[in-house]
Amino acid sequence: QVQLVESGGGLVQPGGSLRLSCVASERTFSTYAMGWFRQAPGKGREFVVSISRSGITVYAASVKGRFTASTDKANNTMYLEMSSLKPEDTAVYYCRAWQSGSPLDYWGQGTQVTVSS
Repeated sequence: QVQLVESGGGLVQPGGSLRLSCVASERTFSTYAMGWFRQAPGKGREFVVSISRSGITVYAASVKGRFTASTDKANNTMYLEMSSLKPEDTAVYYCRAWQSGSPLDYWGQGTQVTVSS
């Protein structure tokens, strides 16, 4: 059972920056794909970015060029650097670890990001 704990959310003004962290309870990056998803009020959960086991990173079109995902394997941590934030980025951001084709699929509890003046 992999446990994921997100942190770093908060209130930021439009155009500002924020860094989210996701700490895993065990070494996951060589075993699981990792990613960030978000859920805005009244909407479904949507894909933000994924990092494959081989390190290939894919971004949603809505965040490409503004968000950067990275990993610190020594500390079992994944980061999401967010810049040029927009009000439409307001959402609960979730960390996820999964293995395609298997039932192994873990989510963190989420961290709130609010972009507002």
